[in-house]
Amino acid sequence: MAAVKKQPLLLRGLDHLEELVILCLMGAATLVTFAAVAHRYACGIPSLQPYLLGVNLGWAQELCIYMFVWMAKFGAAYGVRTGVHVGVDLLVNRLPPRLRRTIVTLGLCGGALFTGVVGTLGAKFVWELSRTDSTSPDLEVPVWIVYLAVPLGSYLMCFRFLQVIASFWRTGELPHHDAARVEGLP
Repeated sequence: MAAVKKQPLLLRGLDHLEELVILCLMGAATLVTFAAVAHRYACGIPSLQPYLLGVNLGWAQELCIYMFVWMAKFGAAYGVRTGVHVGVDLLVNRLPPRLRRTIVTLGLCGGALFTGVVGTLGAKFVWELSRTDSTSPDLEVPVWIVYLAVPLGSYLMCFRFLQVIASFWRTGELPHHDAARVEGLP
């Protein structure tokens, strides 16, 4: 078994932070959705109506949408890092090694360029939004905070593409997900 090179502490911290953000958003969205649905059905029970009709959970759907957007942006970066993104590499894997290396590198560079451009355009958009007093309809939070997911997630994804490029050039291997392995178990 080959020795695995340990990542620097800062990169490990970023990995854990990325996973924690995704985990917290997923858990919170699940709880908020459950509470809103339970509230809606419990309001149909006459004996509970006096207690529940004064509770307004109209903001729950908007919050869940925002949490899923943030989760998707950070989840996409996680997917690049761990190799869980869907890829059609049957033909690429049959190419001669030098041509395969070139094609894979071009694809990864294209991903890095695209996400870098989206991050930059998103940052410009967020900057312009932050100069307004626009707020979301139900939560009434500044909309620039909601849209901050675009530049943050895109720049993180760009960084992950650059990490994969560097690793690919060092080792010749791309990250891949082993569905049979559960992290944390031997």
